[in-house]
Amino acid sequence: MNSKITRRRFIKGVIYSASAAASGAGIYVATAASSRSSGAVERLISINVNGRVRRVDVLPQETLAHTLRYRLNLTGTKLACNRGECGACTVMINDISNYSCSLLTHQVKGKEITTVEGLRAANGTLHPVQQAFIEELSPQCGFCTPGQVVAAAALLIANPNPTREEARQGLSGNLCRCGAYDHYLNGVMRAAELIS
Repeated sequence: MNSKITRRRFIKGVIYSASAAASGAGIYVATAASSRSSGAVERLISINVNGRVRRVDVLPQETLAHTLRYRLNLTGTKLACNRGECGACTVMINDISNYSCSLLTHQVKGKEITTVEGLRAANGTLHPVQQAFIEELSPQCGFCTPGQVVAAAALLIANPNPTREEARQGLSGNLCRCGAYDHYLNGVMRAAELIS
């Protein structure tokens, strides 16, 4: 079975959890889980962010978005809805886009996390998605742009030559208050040309 966390699996899990809680099964599951835990959670953990292992002190209930922004000062990851709906906090985990506001930092130990800051090459060269978004004037206000960039980069890792509809599907979890969706799609298509 494929154990990768995707948006679709996350949403299915939320739906399942809500159904279980509504049926009363959630009480049994929560009780069983709390009785199995020892109560102690490691606070000082190592996480691999942008190719660098970082030691960070995190609370047991701390989200990855919070850790990235407030503990590691990677402020490209935006906090907006803080409930897995807008995509402003999108990061890649093992090259798959995920909402960092919906993951606990403890869940990503041993995985490779890439933020928008980690897409640029060490010599300062922009990632093809970043370059294409500039050339296509994709952003308007820019608040959603880091999430759009990361989602597009993950899409192009999975599918280096997407159709426009596949690109639309790949970015569908990222909301833009300005409505610049076509501009972002133009950027993805140009990035695909730069990569190939």
